[in-house]
Amino acid sequence: MDELPLDQVRTLLAVVDEGTFDAASAALHVTPSAVSQRVKALEQRTGRVLLMRTKPVRATESGEVVVRFARQLARLERDARSELGMADGTGPVRLPIAVNADSLATWFLPALTRVPQDPPVCIELHREDESHTTALLREGQVMAAVTSSPDPVAGCSVRLLGLARYLPTASPGFAARYLTGAPERDLREAPTIVFDRKDDLQDAFVRSLTGDAAAGAGTVRHYIPTSEGFRDAVVAGLGWGLVPEQQARPLVRTGKLVLLEPLRPMDVPLYWQQWKLDSPALSTVAQAVAAAAGEALRSPAYRGL
Repeated sequence: MDELPLDQVRTLLAVVDEGTFDAASAALHVTPSAVSQRVKALEQRTGRVLLMRTKPVRATESGEVVVRFARQLARLERDARSELGMADGTGPVRLPIAVNADSLATWFLPALTRVPQDPPVCIELHREDESHTTALLREGQVMAAVTSSPDPVAGCSVRLLGLARYLPTASPGFAARYLTGAPERDLREAPTIVFDRKDDLQDAFVRSLTGDAAAGAGTVRHYIPTSEGFRDAVVAGLGWGLVPEQQARPLVRTGKLVLLEPLRPMDVPLYWQQWKLDSPALSTVAQAVAAAAGEALRSPAYRGL
């Protein structure tokens, strides 16, 4: 394929970011006709439809490849200008990162405090389920992500951070009311706390108990889409749920929660995926995240309770 003209690539990115051709023309200080011509020329050059002409405009799968390239190109240019001492008037380095809610509520924010602020770095966090954060990488919306997927997104590197341990818990009162028999039966019928409709952890735990691939948690489900709210809902007795170990252990010690299956925790491997870029800021953040994860998460080699 011929080289990709940079003005066309940047124009495509502007259309995706701004949402319409008219808004992109205003951002680029060119006419809407020029924007349309550049996008059409890029589509002809690549032989692919790159945009879905919806409102707002959306990139196709092929368009996402070009958008990701455009963002990487902009990052490399910015880093080069910074190293050359060329002020570009765009302010501090901005790093968009996708992270799951439980990591955000437990160990991830302390990791960010380790990132040096000379030169200043602005972190833009996108909260998403760990099994879906790679979609944001694939779309070029973020430069790095905490994810449960070991399969690298195209153009990204991947490294294992550790195991996030979850403990099956309930309040003492809830357990006395609903969980008096065999857990593999009771947990299929008792009210359940679920983070959101992407959350499969409780169902996976029930499947691990029963050995039945079609099994799942109860049909009475309370959706609580914050990590702290999820924990508090379990403490309040609304249902049972898998709570991150860092949150659950203190509550078990004080008697506010009981472990339903002390010998059956759920371990979720977490990975760090990031663009393959020689970006000093991104490398610094990656080092800080890996160090904090090494202290907060369990090692894959450690299977103790």
